[in-house]
Amino acid sequence: MSSHHHLTSSQIHDRLGHKVIDSDGHWREFEPLALDTLAQQAGARVAERWASQARLFGEGTYSKMSWEEKLAKRHGQPSWWGMPVKRTVDVATSFLPKLLHERIPEMGLDFCVLYPTGSQLLAPYLADDELRLAGSRAFNTYAAETWREFSDRCAPVGVIPMHTPQEAVAELEHCKELGLKAVVLGSLIRRNIPALEGKGISRRYTVYSDVLGIDSPYDYDPVWAKCLELGYAPSFHTASSLIGLRNSPSNFVYNHIGHFAEANHAVAKAIFMGGVTRRFPDLRFVFLEGGAAWACALFADLLGHWDKRNIDVIGDLDPAQYDIAQLTQYLAKYGGSKYLDRLEEFGKIIGATQTQRPADLDEFRAVGIKSKQDIHDLYVNKFYFGCEADDPTTNYAFASRVNPFGAKLGAMLSSDISHWDVLDMSEVLKEAWEHVEDRGMTEEDFHAFTFGNAVDAWTANNPDFFRGTVVEKEAAEHRQRARPART
Repeated sequence: MSSHHHLTSSQIHDRLGHKVIDSDGHWREFEPLALDTLAQQAGARVAERWASQARLFGEGTYSKMSWEEKLAKRHGQPSWWGMPVKRTVDVATSFLPKLLHERIPEMGLDFCVLYPTGSQLLAPYLADDELRLAGSRAFNTYAAETWREFSDRCAPVGVIPMHTPQEAVAELEHCKELGLKAVVLGSLIRRNIPALEGKGISRRYTVYSDVLGIDSPYDYDPVWAKCLELGYAPSFHTASSLIGLRNSPSNFVYNHIGHFAEANHAVAKAIFMGGVTRRFPDLRFVFLEGGAAWACALFADLLGHWDKRNIDVIGDLDPAQYDIAQLTQYLAKYGGSKYLDRLEEFGKIIGATQTQRPADLDEFRAVGIKSKQDIHDLYVNKFYFGCEADDPTTNYAFASRVNPFGAKLGAMLSSDISHWDVLDMSEVLKEAWEHVEDRGMTEEDFHAFTFGNAVDAWTANNPDFFRGTVVEKEAAEHRQRARPART
């Protein structure tokens, strides 16, 4: 194949012979207009409360700490300089819908699912009930109104607060009323650890992350059911920086690397192990900005763990299965008295592990796994994964010779335009094409990556997702073609 490195994104697009869908572009809310909507819907007092909180974030608690205080409190270095500014046209494109709509072909794209950046994406995670609910509702309204006339090429995403199932269901219904076709659900919800409440400790150190699918204080099945009813594929775009092992007080890059992947890994694993894909087999779940390498690893890990720890074989690990007589013979022959004399003590230590035995030994019961094929069926065809154009590990998703069952996972082009990852919006497809040109991706897999998987993900729960768009005809043809599952 001759090199296309000299071609622009739009020229590469013209040679492809198929449409290109971006499943995770970003836009930047123009804050003065967004706050106007909040004031109109929730009143001036709430808008001022929001503005005050935004100013507090802008001033930065971290920046006011001494280095010694940052270390003492283990307060991680937050994001800084997160938006590209050198190309003014890209700055303007990030928050001017008419300009973005005009430039989409220049990027080598046809259609963009657009996620928010600032206030709209922050709102679902606020602990303050009033600001969380009012902010989510108002900024979703602002997004719908801002992008309505550009719906042939753009679909803005509504944000769904998930502190309770009730608030999530209410905002899902509101997003449907607004005409929004895609939603992003909050996850890793910070909840107070009951045993630490009232101890006078900063909330930063007394919370855990609710992964929704397992061990949550709430039953989120009504949310999954409402998504199915309204035709939404639940998507997740959650951060996990500044917590756990990504909390360096000095280095943002250390905190940033892998944090979207880790957040997605936690939630996807919980949704799977909690049996959500079993109970809602028609739902498709979308995990964004973390790539697909983690998804390949999770798929393999689930298979490996089930193989060694399913209910039919877990008994092989039961300490009660120790053959003490045979073990004594080995100790006598190969260890001598210094081992034999401590055998009783060793037996007590081994026996102590029985105290950790769970009440139910079948940890795959919720998802109802009876065979490895079940894991494949409830994972591979249910989950989709957003990969940035320049992510060199995207090919892992299509590595059928390596992935169990010869599977190809649902990787989708997810550009991240408007953020620092993309220094030149016009090079989105050009960077993506390097998977074919330099890394050996087949053109068939590139079609799946830039078009087919996105159609499958967004239309599985809403066949009309692309109706009225520039990709309507091609999406409908793709859906009508008989295609094998991603085995």
